[in-house]
Amino acid sequence: MLSDQELLRYSRQILLSQIDIDGQLRLKQSKALVIGLGGLGSPVALYLAAAGVGELHLADFDTVDLTNLQRQVIHDSASVGMSKVDSAIKRLQAINPEITLVAHRQALDEDSLAAAVAAVDVVLDCSDNFATREAVNAACVVAGKPLVSGAAIRLEGQLSVFDTRHDTSPCYHCLYGHGSEAELTCSEAGVIGPLVGLVGSLQALEALKLLAGFGEPLVGRLLLIDALSTRMRELRVKRDPACAVCANRHG
Repeated sequence: MLSDQELLRYSRQILLSQIDIDGQLRLKQSKALVIGLGGLGSPVALYLAAAGVGELHLADFDTVDLTNLQRQVIHDSASVGMSKVDSAIKRLQAINPEITLVAHRQALDEDSLAAAVAAVDVVLDCSDNFATREAVNAACVVAGKPLVSGAAIRLEGQLSVFDTRHDTSPCYHCLYGHGSEAELTCSEAGVIGPLVGLVGSLQALEALKLLAGFGEPLVGRLLLIDALSTRMRELRVKRDPACAVCANRHG
């Protein structure tokens, strides 16, 4: 049940016929894992908390640096030097004390990542390196959990949802293969703040659709964002039947 306080807090989204009280209850009963509390993870965590996702699991082993504040809007100047997880928890508790926050302050190894993924209903990959994305994808495939994956660098962003509970859905590895170990990070290549805010906000939207059960999630589609010209385009992506990660997860 939703309390009177919750009905008031979430009234504007409950008014949406696609969500209503049933959808809000589903959000309250849901658990989401946010991996990375930087430029992407900031809007993801803020919007999922504000929307009433009942339990947010927050994973980041880094501390807040002054250079983060240009885009990582969940943190502030007083948070510099603090654990990103602790900084985020402080902000999220101020936004919505109704939800439960679970902290993962250490780097997740294979076992702890598998356990963290298995404990939730949806995973949002807000990390900034290929090795982490590959590991998160593999854990989601094994656990049968939907993965909302976002990336942004310089003036370009990408977004997709990988949900291998559906036979036709590709996984991250189907699309990107083994990637490139030489991939640049934001600290090396730069990034504009509103772009990561846009990608992260869309990741939060996709997660809410999956959890509340409305709309058409971005499964089998890759959204490409060009911030320089403010253009978006969509590519259809297919499952690789010979994928080394997900092929044997489909019947």
